[in-house]
Amino acid sequence: MRLRLAPAVLVFPLTLLTWSQTPQQGTAAPAPAQNEAQNDAQSAPKPQEISMGANPASVKHDGGLDDVDAIGNRKIGERGLGNWHSIESEVKLGKQISQMVESTVKLVNDPVVAEYINRLGQNLVRNSDAKFPFSFKVIDDDTINANTFPGGFIYVNSGTILAADNESELAGVIAHEIGHGCARHSMRMYTKAQWASFATIPLIFVGGGIGLAAREVLWSGMPEGLLFSKFSRLDEAQADFLGSQYAWKTGYDPESMVTFFEKVEAQEKKKPGSMAKAFGSHPQTPDRVEATQKGIGSILPARDQYVEDTSEFQGVKARLAALQSKRKMIDDKDANKPSLRRSQTDKKGEGKTDDDRPTLHRRDQ
Repeated sequence: MRLRLAPAVLVFPLTLLTWSQTPQQGTAAPAPAQNEAQNDAQSAPKPQEISMGANPASVKHDGGLDDVDAIGNRKIGERGLGNWHSIESEVKLGKQISQMVESTVKLVNDPVVAEYINRLGQNLVRNSDAKFPFSFKVIDDDTINANTFPGGFIYVNSGTILAADNESELAGVIAHEIGHGCARHSMRMYTKAQWASFATIPLIFVGGGIGLAAREVLWSGMPEGLLFSKFSRLDEAQADFLGSQYAWKTGYDPESMVTFFEKVEAQEKKKPGSMAKAFGSHPQTPDRVEATQKGIGSILPARDQYVEDTSEFQGVKARLAALQSKRKMIDDKDANKPSLRRSQTDKKGEGKTDDDRPTLHRRDQ
């Protein structure tokens, strides 16, 4: 793996966001299988010794979102008026949605790619606030996108992996999605939709445009609506904040997440359509970048070194590129096949059975 020196970080007071939540005891994230743990121990990036960084006097140790030493034991994504669903109900809902997703997309089933992306994700999960298992799969799609659904079901487009220059950038994207999952943003969205549904129930009996609009709002409260929903700016900012912490704790440069999003946004301006609309719904505005960088500089002690890249990532990226190239060749070959159309005379004969065929007799000589 390739390491690089960490850039100097400035110390700023954290003014990012505050969240009020109702305390609840969560279950610890399940431990991985022994053989997987051994593999991860060999391949996972190891955090280095801490040198200069955030001012110790400004670092909080109160178990809140700013306390990086308490990651894994913090009260994040708790139940309350903003999310009244239990973890068990979320996981159940997530399984239903994942089945819908996988019935409509094509997954990359190559064992090397699938195993790598899941192991990379699990390394980050073990350094997060996860209270339920997560799963990671790759969708065969050239656009840059990643999605988080209830219950820890995360899907990364192959285009995202190919767009990353190094493992640290890919880890930043996945850590951001894990941040959404740990904060249970999908369920907060689902709860908000249900609140709206309750308020519009009397209106569905009204005719005209009002009744139609009410029915649409009511339908948005259904699980299928989560397939097409997008997170709020507040949710995106919190996922940035949490994701940078999880990437840092796993040994990656937390700035890589910001640089990746800025890079793909610039690419989208040059080549529209390279980034999925949902992925670009909340762009890396200067204010958002500044807020994330302030959070990083305020609470994350700098390390002498960060993991920037690994040979395994470059190997997986090359393998994925080869798989996609092969698929495109097959698709192009199929596109060049002649299109056959049945003639009108053949169509007239459709529907006839063997009983309708003429009876032939040998002509007498």
